Amino acid sequence: MKKRILASVLALSSAAMMFAGCGSQTDSSTDTAANTGADAPAASSGEPVTLKVWESVDGPDKWIQQAGEKFTEQNPNIKIEFVNVELGDSTSAIALDGPAGTGPDLFAAPHDKLGELVVGGHILPTADADSVKGQVLGSCSSALTYDGTMYGYPTSAETYALFYNRALISDDEVPKNWDDLYTWGQSFREANPDKYPIVMDVTSIYYTILFTTGNGNRLFGASGADTSSSYLNTDDAVNGMKMFQKLHDIIPVASADLGTDTADGAFKAGTAAMHITGPWNVASFTEAGIDFGVTTIPSLTNGGDPAASFSGTRGMFVSAYSDHPEEAAQFAQFLITDEMQQLRYEITGALPSTNIAVDSEAALGFIAQLDYAFPMPSVPQMTAFWESSGSASCNIWDGADVKTELDALDSAITANN
Repeated sequence: MKKRILASVLALSSAAMMFAGCGSQTDSSTDTAANTGADAPAASSGEPVTLKVWESVDGPDKWIQQAGEKFTEQNPNIKIEFVNVELGDSTSAIALDGPAGTGPDLFAAPHDKLGELVVGGHILPTADADSVKGQVLGSCSSALTYDGTMYGYPTSAETYALFYNRALISDDEVPKNWDDLYTWGQSFREANPDKYPIVMDVTSIYYTILFTTGNGNRLFGASGADTSSSYLNTDDAVNGMKMFQKLHDIIPVASADLGTDTADGAFKAGTAAMHITGPWNVASFTEAGIDFGVTTIPSLTNGGDPAASFSGTRGMFVSAYSDHPEEAAQFAQFLITDEMQQLRYEITGALPSTNIAVDSEAALGFIAQLDYAFPMPSVPQMTAFWESSGSASCNIWDGADVKTELDALDSAITANN
């Protein structure tokens, strides 16, 4: 079965537009062109140019290299040089390397860093933004809009969801809410003392934020832009994080030993029945021979909707320090053609930013979760959020008073308001 992305992210689009400050977007289903590689920007006729592009390894690198070769076939005077700078490092790196003249022409970054990049003057607005908005999903263009202006070119949409190992738990046994998961987990641990009912990175608020979202509670409020409060110490957030803390009973592992590598490794080794992670793990779990399914995250309440996860848009941004901004924008626009989006999906498994069909079971699971996801805010205060939240998540998992930790976290995030 194939399913197009667009219908599953309309709710995300509306939520994103509230904090992004832009109007409704034209979805890609209304485009008059097929938007394939043949519709890429016209070839440049200038002097020879080499564009330096920062991206991550383990998939995105192969995509950039293959896309670069295809782009150069159409634009012989422009060559693409891939340089490995991981997604989480690019924002801080551009602030140093850009002014020094050693930075890239184009670089990948997550949309929640948009406010920081704009305020710092590190990126240029999207060239021909109206055309780009009509080319990509509305949720993605909204996520890359700051104070009414679009920056960058969205290359993928993503969220995380619940993986489950069919050798340890059947499709119909997968719990629908966290209370049922806790009960099932107790029985599973008794029967399988050498295995875990569920694993996740408990040290990262990127994942544990889901427990704070009961009754529509959201980071920086419903709009994602109310920086007067983090909304992480509300009653809903406190009650949800107590539910998170309770999971320690069925996953008796200290936070120091339950980060991403450990959680991924346990699921890959077949010692965890469930795992909350993203599409970047599909290939490695498949290669490990795990027969897994992907579904929505359990609800925080009995009979409620799946818990809300963070959604992210990965963007390619033209550096404000580039000597070749027009050529960089040209390559970025090439990356969001349907042909290149299909290539990225085939290489990385990441959800496309354009309305192309996907047909894998795992992708459909992530699309289902996207209906309940909310965009990471892109306000500059996100830097303080990321810097302060990890220790709070760890401390709560290890038994600290939830309200005390969340009050301190809220103060740290809003201290400079």
